[in-house]
Amino acid sequence: MNTKFIKLSLLSLFLTLFPVFVFAEDLEAICQQLLNTENSCQSVSAAECQASLQKCASYYDEQSAAITKDLTKTSQQKNTLQNAVSALKKKITGLEAQIKQGTLMVKDLNIQINDTQDSINSTSAKINDSQSQIAAILREIYEQDKKPSFVVLLEGDLSDFFSNISYLESLSSRVFELLKSTSDLKSYLENQKGKQETEKGQLQKTLQVQNLQKQQNEQNKKQQDSLLKLTETQYQQQLKDQQAAQKKSAAIKSRIFDLLGVSDAPNFEQAYAIAKYVSSVTGVRAALILAILTQESNLGKNVGQCYLKNTQTGDGVKIKTGAFSPKTMSPKRDVPVFLTLIDEINKGKSLARDAMSTPVSCVIYYNGAPYGWGGAMGPSQFIPSTWVNAGYGKKVSEITGKVSDPWDISDAFLGTGLLLKDNGAKTSEFNAAMKYYCGNSCTKYDRFYGNSVINIANQYEADIKAIGG
Repeated sequence: MNTKFIKLSLLSLFLTLFPVFVFAEDLEAICQQLLNTENSCQSVSAAECQASLQKCASYYDEQSAAITKDLTKTSQQKNTLQNAVSALKKKITGLEAQIKQGTLMVKDLNIQINDTQDSINSTSAKINDSQSQIAAILREIYEQDKKPSFVVLLEGDLSDFFSNISYLESLSSRVFELLKSTSDLKSYLENQKGKQETEKGQLQKTLQVQNLQKQQNEQNKKQQDSLLKLTETQYQQQLKDQQAAQKKSAAIKSRIFDLLGVSDAPNFEQAYAIAKYVSSVTGVRAALILAILTQESNLGKNVGQCYLKNTQTGDGVKIKTGAFSPKTMSPKRDVPVFLTLIDEINKGKSLARDAMSTPVSCVIYYNGAPYGWGGAMGPSQFIPSTWVNAGYGKKVSEITGKVSDPWDISDAFLGTGLLLKDNGAKTSEFNAAMKYYCGNSCTKYDRFYGNSVINIANQYEADIKAIGG
């Protein structure tokens, strides 16, 4: 089946389903109508409805995938902003520590400057005292020098006079030396005080710069915090949008199970849980099991569209319309097995299922004529003879410990997993899918089936990751 034909078929389908709205509304509106209207497919065949549902499921899957990309991008932006905020916090903390350290240093310098000033004041006092002493000594020497010789002789020994003069001169010399030393100390202290005041001024300027840097960083942090809050809001909204898309996708996919005639149709998460269990038993990929079911539905082999009515000819009727449907089930190969199987299920499960009112698939039409036989049973489309004679019903019973039922969703999936395993799914999923479709008589024209199954399986892998599987 070529791509052009598929596109034309889908267009025809949507025109049939929505003749008024298909050009006026987008795909979202069409899919929303399918979600909101229980009987939206009443006017079309089940095959057409399933194709529509699958289209919408793919649409919501694509939406979810796109939102996932946006979430990744937003998450990266969040991380970048968080890193920026964290870096700014560290800078602010570092600046605060430097400011505190600088403030303490300024206080220490103030103490040192005050101590130096006290020393300068004390030294100045000593200088004043020394100057006073020198002045007194010089006056005394001057007075002694002015005395006439006869006065000196009258007052005493001449040697005492000269000794006194020598002592005064010596004392004056020592006082001068003390004065010079004290003056030098004062100059040194004043120089030190100048250096301290210069250091204090430089440190205060540094503190001013650091305070300005801190204020700027705090302002930047506020802006980054605001952006981070905005990004977080955007992130949460994207999460909600993703969940909504996944919910819609799951709802659409559950409609596929409704069409398959499963009474308690599971949603996608429940179907995946079953497929995951089957995978643990058989080793077949869960997504492949789900893909086989989807592919079978898209090909029109729909469970629940026909009833067998003539066990001799295998003819039946359409369930919805009651119209005659030929070749509903092979009268030789499958009808006897089918009747026996219904009896066994009724006995084993205490049911009263009527074989003539049990949904089976209708025959496929090819070039306007019925091709092969219908009669496939349950969600996984087992032909009665395959389920019974090939032993898959028995294998299911051996695993579950109860009578197998191809209309039971769990048994049907398990049967599919076992058949795919026997078809070599662990080695080649493509070949296993092909055998599921056409046994050992596949031709090159049947390859579209295997390709489609693998593509659908890969899409289901994305769905499985989305629900954390």
